[in-house]
Amino acid sequence: MSSSVSALNGIVARIEAARKAALQPAPATTLVAVSKTHDADAIRPVLEAGQRVFGENRVQEAKGKWPQLREAFSGIELHLIGPLQTNKVREAVALFEVIETLDRERLADALAAEVSKSGCSPRLFVQVNTGEEEQKAGVAPGATAALVAHARGLGLNVVGLMCIPPVNDAPAPHFALLRELARDNGLTELSMGKSDDFETAIRFGATHVRVGTAIFGARG
Repeated sequence: MSSSVSALNGIVARIEAARKAALQPAPATTLVAVSKTHDADAIRPVLEAGQRVFGENRVQEAKGKWPQLREAFSGIELHLIGPLQTNKVREAVALFEVIETLDRERLADALAAEVSKSGCSPRLFVQVNTGEEEQKAGVAPGATAALVAHARGLGLNVVGLMCIPPVNDAPAPHFALLRELARDNGLTELSMGKSDDFETAIRFGATHVRVGTAIFGARG
């Protein structure tokens, strides 16, 4: 058994343990294995072990490795978890089943135009900058409702919210805020929690946790 498969099994077990310990976990918690910067050869053993949901940061990087992996493995679901530029929307909509980084009206407009043109309709998460960090992508908490409403008005398939708490902050208050914003906006999916805090995120109702380093090791 490869080290990544052993690590994957350990993460799956920890997710289940965290769900059992949580007072009100989500009905299900999906592991998004973050494969950014890792090549197809590193990803293949994890696919062979049965993992099917993966996260990538960059459209071009994903485009270079996932088409051939899709030919070899069925049922793959790709999540874009990095910032999306409007000039990459066409490729992103064609490649990803889920885009977790909708963070501005202009991007929503571009996505709606491409969805209308292509007929593909990825599930969308609005990324919320819960720490209101100037250097970080995401809509401010107070502007979340307006962006969700704008995207819904365009007919986009907005299913949830995503956040990345500030590195030096305790994550729990950020997860609690995201949960509250989701409830206020009638959204049921929460993408929150990474390798070092996904168990805390599960306590606050995470439906998706994004784990990369704890599975694949240091970035390639």
